[in-house]
Amino acid sequence: MGRISRWFNRRMPKRLYARSLIIIIAPMVLLQSVIAYIFMERHWQMVTERLSTAVVHDISAIIDIIETYSQNDNYDNILRIAQQRMGLNISILPPDSLPSPGPKPFFAILDYFLSEEITKQINRPFWIDTVGDSNLVEIRIQLDDKVLRVFATRSQTYASNTGIFLSWMVGTALVLLTIAIFLLRNQIKPIQLLAAAAESFGKGRPLPKGFKPCGADEVRRAGLAFLRMRERIERQIDQRTIMLSGVSHDLRTILTRFKLQLALAGNNFDSKPLEQDIADMQNVLEGYLAFARGEGTEGVSELNLSHLVAKSSEEAQLRHRGFTYVIQGNPIAQVRPCAFSRLISNLISNAFRYAENVHINIIHNIETLIIMIDDDGPGIPKNKREEVFKPFLRLDEARNQDESGTGLGLSIARDIARNHGGDVRLTRSPEGGLRAVIEVPA
Repeated sequence: MGRISRWFNRRMPKRLYARSLIIIIAPMVLLQSVIAYIFMERHWQMVTERLSTAVVHDISAIIDIIETYSQNDNYDNILRIAQQRMGLNISILPPDSLPSPGPKPFFAILDYFLSEEITKQINRPFWIDTVGDSNLVEIRIQLDDKVLRVFATRSQTYASNTGIFLSWMVGTALVLLTIAIFLLRNQIKPIQLLAAAAESFGKGRPLPKGFKPCGADEVRRAGLAFLRMRERIERQIDQRTIMLSGVSHDLRTILTRFKLQLALAGNNFDSKPLEQDIADMQNVLEGYLAFARGEGTEGVSELNLSHLVAKSSEEAQLRHRGFTYVIQGNPIAQVRPCAFSRLISNLISNAFRYAENVHINIIHNIETLIIMIDDDGPGIPKNKREEVFKPFLRLDEARNQDESGTGLGLSIARDIARNHGGDVRLTRSPEGGLRAVIEVPA
């Protein structure tokens, strides 16, 4: 049972619109199939049987008249009675053998009932043809010294409303399906708009133009809940950014006063420890500001990745580092330019600090933007590659421990990537060092 369920799920459409159509179409087709089967097996069978019985009754009456009462050589009276009273066109043929049986039609219900009634009521050799003429049925019966040939219209022997029934069935089904598809599309569209709005928010982009909760009550409530959640998150981010910026501004004012006092004090005391403290505080403040800017409200626009890596190539020359890069696909990315530039610069600068050679591979397709930064440095142990993303964490032997760092570089990088709907992860590089992989939706 589980195997059948998995097989069925693999072949079912994945989108809600297609699945909803199947839910509507499948019961309708099944219902009409059952109705058609019952109609054909019950109604047509019963009507055809009764019509065939009536026609054979008329034919047997004609045979009794022919054999009971004397007729003239032309059988004018019997021909007239059959034509006017019974609606049958008959003729008396000279004695001859009956034709060989012809091919039976695929739907042989008429042949079956006619043959059964002739055998039951007349019990003479006979031959019937229901396929030679689409409007007539020919019946030949072997009498003692003659052959009776009868032409009856198909409507006298067969329920001929098949086309009308099928036309009504197919026509009503198409009308119902058209109405169902139109109404279903209107119900699915609000869900698609809500999914697009959630995806845009996950990528750090504004809401789709003209988005507002609509559709059924449940979908409308989900849209309103999403908008309120988005507002709370944005308000929290704004408050955090304002708080960090305010703290950084106030501390920067104090640092300025420290520097002024040191300048006025001259050489009367050893100022190196104080200067070192000031430098450390300065680095911490810069880290705070960078962290705050990473969660700012910068808009999405185009960023030329070729220009960005070209600047990194110039930095590599100044640092006397080996640097190569490859760009596969479109070099233009739709991101927050300043934040995304800071993300890549943090990782490249970290690689320059601890490696001699750095290689960047950029893959940009329709769905994703992947940037891999490989170096030949000392790397980071596997069990500590997640820990280095924690704010202010400085490992004893890690790559992100430097005398001018604050432990926020990788935290800022991951925070920016996640604000774009992606992530940053660290693995072992083929060059022997560390590989930093940035993956965000395109």
